[in-house]
Amino acid sequence: MKYSDQLVWLHQPHTSYTACNVEEERYSERVYTIKEGETLELQCLVTGHPRPQIRWTKTAGGASDRESSLHNETLRIENINRHQGGRYYCKAENGLGSPAIRSIRVDVYYLDDPVITIHQSVGEAKEQFYFERTVFLRCVANSNPPVHYTWRRGREVLSQGSDSGVEIYEPFFTQGETKILKLKNLRPQDYADYTCFSSVRNVCGIEDKSAHFTLSNRTAPPSIKLLLDDPLVVNPGETITLVCVASGGEPHPSLKWMRPDGQQLPKRSVVKGGTLTIPAVAIDDGGVYSCVGSNNVGNPAKKTTTILVRGLRKGRFWITPDPYHNDDNIQIGREVKISCQVEATPPEELQFSWLKNGRPLRSSERMVITHTDTDVSPGTTNLDIIDLKFTDFGTYTCVASLRNGGTPEISIDVNISSTTVPPELTIPRGRSHLITQEGDTVDLQCLVSGKPKPIILWSRVEESGVAAAAAATALMPDGSIQTESYDGILRISNVTREMSGTYRCQTSQYNGFNVKPREALIQLVVQFPPAVEPVHTEIRQALGRAFSLTCRLLRAHPARLLRYEWKLGTRLLTVGQFSDQRDDTNYHVRALNREGYGEYTCDITNEAGAGRCTFLVTGKAYPPEFYYDTYSALWQNRPRVYGFKLQWTQMEPNAVDRILAYRLGIRQMGQSRWWEQEIPMEGTIQKGELLTYNLTELIKPESYLVRLTPITRYGEGDSTERIITYSGRLSREFQCGFEDEALCLFSQDKNDVFDWTRHSAATRDTKYTPNTGPSSDHTGSKQGFYMYIETSRPRLEGDTARLLSPTFNSKSSPVSNNPTYCFAFYYHMYGKHIGALNIFLRQKGQAVTDTLVWSLTGNQGDRWCQAKVNIHPTTAFQMVIEGVRGSGIEGDIAIDDVTIEEGECKDPPPNSESLAPPSSPHIWQHCITLILALIGQQR
Repeated sequence: MKYSDQLVWLHQPHTSYTACNVEEERYSERVYTIKEGETLELQCLVTGHPRPQIRWTKTAGGASDRESSLHNETLRIENINRHQGGRYYCKAENGLGSPAIRSIRVDVYYLDDPVITIHQSVGEAKEQFYFERTVFLRCVANSNPPVHYTWRRGREVLSQGSDSGVEIYEPFFTQGETKILKLKNLRPQDYADYTCFSSVRNVCGIEDKSAHFTLSNRTAPPSIKLLLDDPLVVNPGETITLVCVASGGEPHPSLKWMRPDGQQLPKRSVVKGGTLTIPAVAIDDGGVYSCVGSNNVGNPAKKTTTILVRGLRKGRFWITPDPYHNDDNIQIGREVKISCQVEATPPEELQFSWLKNGRPLRSSERMVITHTDTDVSPGTTNLDIIDLKFTDFGTYTCVASLRNGGTPEISIDVNISSTTVPPELTIPRGRSHLITQEGDTVDLQCLVSGKPKPIILWSRVEESGVAAAAAATALMPDGSIQTESYDGILRISNVTREMSGTYRCQTSQYNGFNVKPREALIQLVVQFPPAVEPVHTEIRQALGRAFSLTCRLLRAHPARLLRYEWKLGTRLLTVGQFSDQRDDTNYHVRALNREGYGEYTCDITNEAGAGRCTFLVTGKAYPPEFYYDTYSALWQNRPRVYGFKLQWTQMEPNAVDRILAYRLGIRQMGQSRWWEQEIPMEGTIQKGELLTYNLTELIKPESYLVRLTPITRYGEGDSTERIITYSGRLSREFQCGFEDEALCLFSQDKNDVFDWTRHSAATRDTKYTPNTGPSSDHTGSKQGFYMYIETSRPRLEGDTARLLSPTFNSKSSPVSNNPTYCFAFYYHMYGKHIGALNIFLRQKGQAVTDTLVWSLTGNQGDRWCQAKVNIHPTTAFQMVIEGVRGSGIEGDIAIDDVTIEEGECKDPPPNSESLAPPSSPHIWQHCITLILALIGQQR
């Protein structure tokens, strides 16, 4: 009884414009249109057993959108915007067959306010005295669907050819997006009020919009100017004001301040018209600012200025030994150079001075002071000591400042003495190869000597190749490429296995000697416990059966000397050691007994710890799976109560011992008391077998929570719950289109000769009998299903096939007349050998009686017809649909869309005619001849 998923769309628009929210077929795709700002609601109606899981995803405009997923039958988007249009997918899957996927494109309609822009061209003709001026009025509005434009001059509607001095055209490259009005050789009457109307023809109730522009001899593009210095140099903490004014343009331009590349203005800034005020300016506020003036005439005007916030940053120094000798040490009689570097804003205000032991130092023949050009940033100053003498030893200070102040100066001290030596790096003994375990904290240490003591730079090296000849830089544990350390220690907390590898420590070339960096390597090995699978799994087994448990090793470090240990609870089962050739271990149970149920564990261990596989072996039955696609599961029982046909299948019934019974629990919603009873099961339940139990005496209109629990000799299994909700409509009408395999609980009569067959034209055998039977269901869909009798061999003339409806309870009572029901259906009887189609009312009183209420024989043509008949049951009843085989193979009879509704049949079809004896006056027939346009439509 299990079958895969099927999807049907249901749209529930929230809108007052019913003409907008429609689904239509466009270019073989399904499109749903909606107005921007309304609420979109798409509902995916799903059939399938077990009940499918539903997931919504979206793809916009053919490009993969941020895949927002929604696990619900209904997708609801309030206040939808244009960017939320696109293709939406509903995917349903229940583990059987392929997932069912349906898609629909949502088209969001909108219309923005139009904008008129003015452009002009001025050109001279061959004659020196002739001057021509042409003006273009361009109207643009963003919209969906494409916008339609109309121009007016004053109250006069302008159209192509209505004025020789006016041309209207749509440029090819912007077709449907813009409309241009060309005023040739501008005339006095062209100075007027112009209006551009944009329209999407009132689709979705979107009203037309308009824009106005007054063209005069004063109309001119904008021009602006800045009332400030450029660049503007300020001190941190000051309040600055940028003033931009319009110096020309008609209409008067609007002004806007902005920063390049989409940067936001400072959060503290205040904009008022063309004035931008930034209080307490910070260094990060420095940069380029632009004022843009626009009035939709010509191109916008733009003026730019630069704000420079004074500051000094990143002071560094380095010592360079005599470059003419291959020696990194400082020696008497040789040259030594001290360099100092600072980043300054503005760079031209940067100035350096030197001190020796706190006293000013001036440039001389032996003490040569030089500075880099102020245009070069960062700025650098050098102190060259020629022919170093003992008296030159001391502390040299480089002082950096800005000429106009505004920020504190930076001082850097460098000591030159007999103890000033270049750095050396070493790794502490036994620390070049570190072994640690995952989760620990480890210190990588490089010992650095030298004066001044340099900063240590840590980086990571990934070895590639057998000989590790090539190396590539990898990221450090904190995600950076390089990490600084002042004490030579790199501490890594909560070490992970991904942090294994080679780490490099090296001296920096700043704040120390400007010599070839010293470096050393440390190998870090991170051990971690075995990773295994499955970590936890449940195994359901019946008593007496044999089974095996397997624990697989995925990875471990170290991966040698691995041991395994199997237990059931605390009882040791077996131990052993892995061989190099195996990556799993097994435990076999030959015949399961009651003591064999429980939790089995397998621990695989190495030096770093253990990985555990856990197997819970149980005899619990799997949960039942409720069947949700029952047609008319709800039925009328008595005026104040109702009944429900509860249906389910059992998940994997053969995995455990035979299910003896089900415990049924039912609780009225809003109450706490449960009512329970057992439903005994005879024989063995088969996989996919549909089980049924009728719930009665349910009080209208209350809802109920139903819980179903399978019971085996092991005990109770897993429970499943569902909610039953009363619906008055379902109790008054029964419908069946035979779209699901359950046939809406119709059944085949076991006492007839052959069976009715469920069929669709899309799956029809190419060898079917021609000249008989329908080419689609009654709606014209080749995908839709219907029931028919196949009259080919071995069928014989007079053979019957009977289809029985579910049983319905009549509402008759001793004090009221017999109730009336309308039984309606569509039939197709085409072929020269058509036999008969009979409808019986079967009443189940003290005795079962069949009464013929409708009958038709012979060829009725290649068309679907509808028949309606009033019936008056006095007790519980069924409808019996009987097909009788005619004299030959061209005698297929089909039925579709059966309904039973309370009350007399209404709206008799046109050209109704009696199809039954005079004793049955209320019978109608309505025939539909299929046309080509209907064939292939999906239902």
